[in-house]
Amino acid sequence: MAHRRLGAGPTSSPAEMFGEALRFARERAGYTQEQLGELLNFSRTVVTRFESGRRSMDRETVERADEILAMGGLLVRLWERVDWQADIESPDWFEKFMELEDEALAIRVLQYSRINGLLQCEEYVRAMFATGNARNNPKLLAERIETRLSRQRRFLVPDGPTLMVVLDEGAIRTVVGGPSVMRRQMEHLLAVTDRSNVIVQVLPFGRPLLAAPSSSMVLLLMPDGREWVYSESLYRGHFSDVPSVVEGARKEFDLVRAGVLSPGDSRALIADAMEEYRFAEHRSQEGCLAEEQLQWQRRGRVHRGGPRIPVRRRPGA
Repeated sequence: MAHRRLGAGPTSSPAEMFGEALRFARERAGYTQEQLGELLNFSRTVVTRFESGRRSMDRETVERADEILAMGGLLVRLWERVDWQADIESPDWFEKFMELEDEALAIRVLQYSRINGLLQCEEYVRAMFATGNARNNPKLLAERIETRLSRQRRFLVPDGPTLMVVLDEGAIRTVVGGPSVMRRQMEHLLAVTDRSNVIVQVLPFGRPLLAAPSSSMVLLLMPDGREWVYSESLYRGHFSDVPSVVEGARKEFDLVRAGVLSPGDSRALIADAMEEYRFAEHRSQEGCLAEEQLQWQRRGRVHRGGPRIPVRRRPGA
């Protein structure tokens, strides 16, 4: 079988070069991606991501693949030369995160300042993206909105994966798009938490904590039993499945959960916020109506100090 390159040109990514070597070895041995996946206990999609360099393999999996494909230890040696942590923080880091998110059996989130993307309603998503470089590009804006909403769908079906989100109260109180958008967002939160697989708990203002991570984070449990921790800095995303790092993140998450409101009390806080935004929305609408009425009054008012302008009448009028 002919060897096919992954891309149209050369790459400087060690992870992509390892993936190309894995593809070459698989094709040389006469296996399809699906067949190799069955032997490694992975789906064909996961093998595709191994071969594209977008997902790292653990040592045990690499050793099994090396043996199955009769590579004499070459795949293991190549795998050892790749700095997976550095490579996975490349500019396409969010695509990598979405791939993990799309396969995860359970996701736990600690979210500050903004509503987590898996819980955002369409109006909130639109308001978020309309302030960026997509606001003057309707096609790009529509694509970004659809991408964000499509990530949520697998969690909004019967027997969907578990989604547990701890929302800092600041995420609820930070206004995005105005009171009407926030009122709709609170309605959406109440709707999704009616599902048995979705749990949202609020970390209220002023609640003392034993420990609090400095940034939002996500814990993802994968079908192979591995767990990843993901967080973001200003310009990149950070991934790790190192047991000690994951265990530390899990401990921090559990300590934060010790200070959150119960699911029922969290729903009550969200419902109160919804009513506050509804009131603010009505006040805003009343203010706009009053301003419009005032403008009409000013237009109809006679300016007494101005010159009198004669009106030409038609004959017989």
